[in-house]
Amino acid sequence: MKEKNRKLGLIVGISVTIGFLSMFAFLLWRKKKKAREHEAEESSFDVEMDNEFEMGTGPKRFYYHELAKSTGDFAEKEKLGEGGFGGVYKGFLKDSSTYIAVKRVSKSSKQGMKEYASEVRIISRLRHRNLVQLIGWCHQKGELLLVYEYMENGSLDLHLYKGKSLLTWGTRYKIVHGLASALLYLHEEWEQCVLHRDIKSSNVMLDSNFNAKLGDFGLAKLVDHEKGSQTTMLAGTLGYMAPECVVTGRASKESDVFSFGVVALEIACGRKPIEYKAQEKKIRLLEWVWELYGTGTLLEAIDPSLGSNFREEEIKRLMIVGLWCVHPDSECRPSMRQAINVLNFEASLPLLPTTMPVASYLTPRMSPAFDASSMVQYQSSSSTSNTESSKQTSSSMISSSSSSQSVSLLHSM
Repeated sequence: MKEKNRKLGLIVGISVTIGFLSMFAFLLWRKKKKAREHEAEESSFDVEMDNEFEMGTGPKRFYYHELAKSTGDFAEKEKLGEGGFGGVYKGFLKDSSTYIAVKRVSKSSKQGMKEYASEVRIISRLRHRNLVQLIGWCHQKGELLLVYEYMENGSLDLHLYKGKSLLTWGTRYKIVHGLASALLYLHEEWEQCVLHRDIKSSNVMLDSNFNAKLGDFGLAKLVDHEKGSQTTMLAGTLGYMAPECVVTGRASKESDVFSFGVVALEIACGRKPIEYKAQEKKIRLLEWVWELYGTGTLLEAIDPSLGSNFREEEIKRLMIVGLWCVHPDSECRPSMRQAINVLNFEASLPLLPTTMPVASYLTPRMSPAFDASSMVQYQSSSSTSNTESSKQTSSSMISSSSSSQSVSLLHSM
């Protein structure tokens, strides 16, 4: 009996051991398989990216250890900022004695990979003095890194809202012209039309001479010039998105122009698109400035920090062009070329309505969220969410009424 039990115990022990070893071998095999797949995917991605670049020109491929060393292993003290998909770090390349900005895409961001690829493919082919230059890229050790020229004066919002420096009126007007020039190039002067889709003050970078350079092409899309628009997933930043873009999901040159108009008003007024702590009528920048335009008191919106150190005709012209660009009806907005002509005093000012218009949009059936109606009305007095525009990606609140079959868009701007 004891012999039988001993044999049974031995058999059970051997079976358990074999089962454990089999499980261990399976887990080890699966881990190695995933590692091989990851390496193959990374290698394929690298080959694809290499093919995107012309040999001997444009961005170069960096090795991970180079960038880690240049940023002090991505030290917190070298961090320049944090975006929706990762941080940006200041680095120094000893070989060329140059400073760089390294954008490190978060490993946990699936969308980050798509944005990384989009940014590399698009911006590597663009050449303009008012666009941030992409120096190189890296895709190693599961890290996604983009290397840019370093902008000594950081982003525009740091100067407007965080006291980095007081921008003179001359500098502000130069920044507006630089941004407008960049958008004209993207919309009309390159081989394809580039829709940026995320124009905002924190994406306008300033070099050592305060020249404006538009950056962050993670949400950018290419379209043919004759097409001019593209239906995509909702993308952008609260406070800068055109109302029709929120409603239809259709990005266009006109929606980029709307975002430019918001930034133009920020520059003139020194205010964010939404100021929740302001007086009720001043909460929404666009509505407040349009009201002042209607009452002939536009100069009341000028940034107080400028004092009297500005050219009245230039700043009035900038604010009116800004309002023209943020017209709720996209068909009433100017092209970037028209806006530039007015800013340069080469064309007369537009005559705008004295009150901010209310625009209605016919929308396609996109998803169940829009099934309540095919008509959406943008209301300039709409409610706003408590989300800071510079921190968040796009969203909208939609309330539907089954009785009236209408949808009222509450667009946070």
